[in-house]
This record gives sequence, C-alpha cells and structure tokens, in this order.
Amino acid sequence: MSDASLNASQSKAGSAEPQEAGFSDFFALLKPRVMSLVVFTALVGLLAAPVGVHPVVGFTAILFIAIGGGASGALNMWWDADIDRIMKRTKGRPIPAGRITEGEAFGFGIALSGIAVIMLGLATNFVAAGLLAFTIFFYVVIYSMWLKRWTPQNIVIGGAAGAFPPMIGWAAATGSVGIEAVLMFALIFMWTPPHFWALALFMKSDYDEAGVPMLTSTHGRRVTRNHILAYTVLLVPVSFALVFTSIGGPAYLVAAIALNALFLRGAWRIWRRDETMAEADGYGVEKTVFRHSLYYLFGLFVAILIDATLRGFGVWSV
Repeated sequence: MSDASLNASQSKAGSAEPQEAGFSDFFALLKPRVMSLVVFTALVGLLAAPVGVHPVVGFTAILFIAIGGGASGALNMWWDADIDRIMKRTKGRPIPAGRITEGEAFGFGIALSGIAVIMLGLATNFVAAGLLAFTIFFYVVIYSMWLKRWTPQNIVIGGAAGAFPPMIGWAAATGSVGIEAVLMFALIFMWTPPHFWALALFMKSDYDEAGVPMLTSTHGRRVTRNHILAYTVLLVPVSFALVFTSIGGPAYLVAAIALNALFLRGAWRIWRRDETMAEADGYGVEKTVFRHSLYYLFGLFVAILIDATLRGFGVWSV
C-alpha cells in the first residue's frame, strides 16, 4: 500500500480528535463476529481433511488464520472509514467514533497481515500461507478498494474473500487443495449473495446514503428479490455436491435436506412480497431469512464436522 493511497484515504473524511484507544477498540478493528465465522469454517476445513494434524500445529494454524482474517477487517475499516461515518450500523466503529486514527488502523492491519502469513507458513506450509496472503489481498484491494464502490455485483465477486478460510484450513493440513476444499469454498461463495442481499433489503437507506452501489440501490428491491431466489436455487446443487465427496456423510445429507428446504422457503417468501407488504411488517420476513441464512451455513459446517468426527472413530468410512 502506497503512502499516496494512505494520504488519499485520510483526506477523504476528516475525523474527530481521537480519544485514547483501549484493547477493546483494537479488538473491534478485527471484526470479531466475522472472524468467528472465519475461525469456524477454517477449523472445519482442517479437521475434515484426510490427514491427521498435531493439536499444537492445528491450534497454531487456526490462530494465525484468525489473525489474518482480523487483519483484513482492520484494513477494511481503514479504507471504509469515510462511509462508516455515514452508515448507521457502522458509526460506532473505532475509527468513525474517533477512538483510533486511520493511520493506526492501517499500521495495525499491515503488521498483523505480515505476522499471520509468515507464521502460518512456518507452522504449516506455504500453500496455506499463500492462500491466506491472497485472501487478505482479495478482501482489502479487490473487494474493499475496487468492487465495493464500483459495481452492484460487489458482494457476488467479493464473496470469494469469505469463502477461502475452509480451503486454507484444508491446505494447512494437507499442503494442497482438493475437490472437497473447492466445494466448501463454492458453498460459501454461493451462499454470500442471498445472505447479504436479504440484509440489504432492510438496510437499503444506509447503502444509499453512503453511495455504495448495492443491488437494492442500483436496480431496486424487486430485482434484488429476484436475485435472492435465483442464487438460493443455484446454491442447492452446490451444497448437495459435498454429499458425494470424501467428507460427505449421513449427518451432512440430513442437514443439507432440512436447511436447503428452509432457505428455499425463505427465498420464496421474499420473492413473493412487494414493498407494501414488507413495510407493513417492518421487513420481518427479510430479517428472519437473513438470520436463518446464518444458521444455514453454520449448520452445514457443523454437519461436516460431525461426519468427520464419527468417521475418525470408525463409525463409518467413505
């Protein structure tokens, strides 16, 4: 990152006089909620891999994957400080609230990025480290700096950044990337658009005011509802493809059937509604589907973990 980029970012929005930052402020820069998903999916990727990993090596791998994910969050907050000051749900973040300066967030994110990539490579292998480095680059440069403010397809392409963690976990264990890792990536990649578009339906004014070209702002809520249904339908075969790999099993099959039925039902309900109906109940259906989409992804990865655990105890084999 050049000094010019840093100076441009710092000049695009004046910040309040910073207060003294505490540990909680720097921790908030890491986007802990997002980090928790990164940690969990990476852990599943590592544990579902067909080779055993020493507990210390496994713990170290997950730790530095988490730090790398947090570094991405810090750099994202540094770059997005101007729009974070505008959007209601982000005004309380450390930079717009004046507790941390943009320069501090940038330095913090860069330092953590370097530590995470180098230490993951030393602890496991440089395939995993390379994937982590690329993930940070993709999220910060490709998504945050380019796609997010340029195209309504930002969340479609940018969703790849959040889909890499299970692939990194798998690579940390095996030193390679198998079809199972690719399909776990594809599962999160296809899940991301309907998940975030459901959020955008009831947070549209935030994106409008910040000038972020979310699909709801550029094409309207009707088109967004169509896209949610279409992507949810496309997600179903991707999720079921994992059943036919070495990490698929009875637990995953049951979870895939139940959770896909629930997600499809929610997407269908969103598609059938118009704005009058949505406004009448305060976007209740959209909020429910957004919440259930989190359960969907969590449930499928829990099922992968259950199958891997039972397979490890010899309950069934591939």
